[in-house]
Amino acid sequence: MIEVNRKIVDFIANEWVSKAKSQRSFALDHGIDEKTVRSIKNDETYKISLETIIKICEARNLKLSEFFKIIEL
Repeated sequence: MIEVNRKIVDFIANEWVSKAKSQRSFALDHGIDEKTVRSIKNDETYKISLETIIKICEARNLKLSEFFKIIEL
């Protein structure tokens, strides 16, 4: 399970957060706390919640099923 979590967090950090104007703008644009964005980007032990994944996907107009296909789970 930890491996799956890491794959999700790494994808979000590398593909979306790192390409955002700033961590703050990513947080505001996706309806999540800036602290959460910092954890996604910097905390190797961070366990992302389903609620956070849903918020990010909704902000990107992406269905959860599409998200999991993108990250190949």
